[in-house]
Amino acid sequence: MSIEQVDIRAYGSGRSAPAETEQLRGCIAVVTGASSGIGRAIGIALARKGAHVCAVGRNQDALAETVLAARQFSEATGVQGDLTSEAGFELLVRHLNRSGKLDILIHCAGIMLPNPMEGARIEALDSQYAVNVRAPYLLTQRLLPLLTASRGQIVFVNSSVGLTARQPDLGQYSATKHALKAIADSLREELNPKGIRVLSLYLGRTATPLQEARFREEGKSYRPELLLQPEDIASVVVHALTLATTAEVTDISMRPMCKSY
Repeated sequence: MSIEQVDIRAYGSGRSAPAETEQLRGCIAVVTGASSGIGRAIGIALARKGAHVCAVGRNQDALAETVLAARQFSEATGVQGDLTSEAGFELLVRHLNRSGKLDILIHCAGIMLPNPMEGARIEALDSQYAVNVRAPYLLTQRLLPLLTASRGQIVFVNSSVGLTARQPDLGQYSATKHALKAIADSLREELNPKGIRVLSLYLGRTATPLQEARFREEGKSYRPELLLQPEDIASVVVHALTLATTAEVTDISMRPMCKSY
């Protein structure tokens, strides 16, 4: 699958309102998984702070909506494609390198394929590994020169099961999230001396399409108002990114205040 810049002419373009506060003005931020949910909320929140947002996702129409919303506050572009496609991945990296600058890299893309080990297909593990581990690892590696030059910041949006694997049908998914934690922890030790901050978020159930599908599979009532909201997470991410450089937030765990599951 090829990667292409999203054409948002049909959705409108241009900046129509000033950013609320512009602590990130001049920064370039890449957000994967930006078509919906947490990625979309983080992209819009960064734009509110004045960052130029490059939103990356697979669904072109949904991605265009994210770009349109971000453009109400700051510059924003969309890049559509599949991070697990070798050809598409190379096109994305070239697209990002053309700017010559990168300050913030947010990894939000992910998939979850629940299945108990007894009947699990190894292909499901391979698919989750490709999206949840390999893609963020390789994208970070390829963009490190830009992040090092800017003394930038990296955020890995992880899951609570990346800390403790307690759900019987999420063994494969949990394994990929544990691997993502290991990557982030090791990377932090490697990059801190170069002035780069690395943050991991370990999230409980959030009101996203992924969790709506999860509730449906479990036969439970989906009540999004009782879950974490993507905007709550985006607010925490922006706060951590805008802290003075004398401090680094390394790990944040968030869960719904009221449990509906």
